[in-house]
Amino acid sequence: MTTIKTLINSKAKTKNDSTTISMNRHDMKVNRIATQLKTRNTAAPLSLKKKAVSHQVPKAGQKKEATEKLDISDLNEILEINTNHQYCIAEPGVTFEKIVVETLKYSLVPVVVPELRTITIGGAVSGCSLESMSYKFGGFHDNCLEYEVVTAKGDVLICTPDNAHQLIFQMVHGTFGTLGIITRIKFRLIPAKLFVKVTYEKYTSLEAYKSAIWNHYKERDIDFMDGIIHSPELYVLSAGNFVDVAPYTHSYDYLRIYYLSTAKRREDYLKTEDYFFRYNNGVTNVRPKSLPGRLLFGKIINSTNTLILASKFRRVIPARLFPVTVDTFIPYSRMDEFMDWYIREVNHFPLWCVPYKVVRKYEWLSEDFLSNIDDELFLDIALYGMNKSNPDHYYEIIEKKLMDLYAIKTLISTNFYSKQEFWGIWNKDNYDRVKAQTDPDNIFRNLYDKMCVKR
Repeated sequence: MTTIKTLINSKAKTKNDSTTISMNRHDMKVNRIATQLKTRNTAAPLSLKKKAVSHQVPKAGQKKEATEKLDISDLNEILEINTNHQYCIAEPGVTFEKIVVETLKYSLVPVVVPELRTITIGGAVSGCSLESMSYKFGGFHDNCLEYEVVTAKGDVLICTPDNAHQLIFQMVHGTFGTLGIITRIKFRLIPAKLFVKVTYEKYTSLEAYKSAIWNHYKERDIDFMDGIIHSPELYVLSAGNFVDVAPYTHSYDYLRIYYLSTAKRREDYLKTEDYFFRYNNGVTNVRPKSLPGRLLFGKIINSTNTLILASKFRRVIPARLFPVTVDTFIPYSRMDEFMDWYIREVNHFPLWCVPYKVVRKYEWLSEDFLSNIDDELFLDIALYGMNKSNPDHYYEIIEKKLMDLYAIKTLISTNFYSKQEFWGIWNKDNYDRVKAQTDPDNIFRNLYDKMCVKR
């Protein structure tokens, strides 16, 4: 007679066998990539061919990528979901949509899930992803446990926060593939429920809004926290919690627009997957907005398709037509000063607000820059979709103001830093130290050269 114990052991064996097969297949892929790099007889620039769309905002005037490409498009497999120790191991090309679908089968999800379905876990590490659990846990990278990195010379390194390659582990974050190829990522999972209830707290002043954010931050009394600043008179804080049951659910992938709903509703219920990707059609830059337009095109126009088209035609689209897109990280204590300046000089709304806990003194920030920061909480104030005839002006004045406030931004869109300004924020000593080990011939390009527009 087949016992329950026998069935459990059989399922465990099947799962272990599947993991072993996946790991063996992964090792073969990595060996191919490493061999190609080891046998390469040139130091010419090299770019990577991937399957997923890039979520960098196309930069007008961006230099053409290297003509030679290394194909890593097959690195798109989940290798293991460990329910006992609550972690996942996957290849960098796996999208968060796929990760969420598979981990939810075990009532688990990644600690931080970025807002768009087609963001990959590799892109989340190299491009600084965060979301509404970041007020407790920092960014996705802060919840990674191990990276496998292939260097430009074809060496395969296992990097963790506490082994011999710990500096590489910390520095690959936010360096957009310029320090090597991440080929495997191990990251934490957290228990999840079927639904998320969101309560929309509304405030009419920045001071009241900040106070509410701070109280939730200190109390850690909700699972999720982000918000929309609709105007200087309407600040909405979206406070979310996992729940087992829901009296109704909404999704925002067709007729409904999520950020608009936050101004109108008092609360909402979403399936957990739909909550994570509630901004997938755009955060505050959803097109079209009208009901007839969404009825006709709401199912086919989303962030992924928009990025594909913009990337394909960026060399023929005039720079002035690219909307201003920038994520700023403002120290909590400097938010009043930033908003006073922003309303006076920019005055574009709505803005996305994501509180972000600084979990460590990051090695990728310069020591001089860090010495001026005491805040444990930052606010990611994201400006998406601002259309101006002179977008470069706004990128530049925002950069200057951020430097005045000892604030930072991600590098996903247009950047005009001088080299001196750039390396006054990013840690050049640590970057160069890792670069010498992982890419001494600079085939993956220097971070400043890759991400900043030179004049």
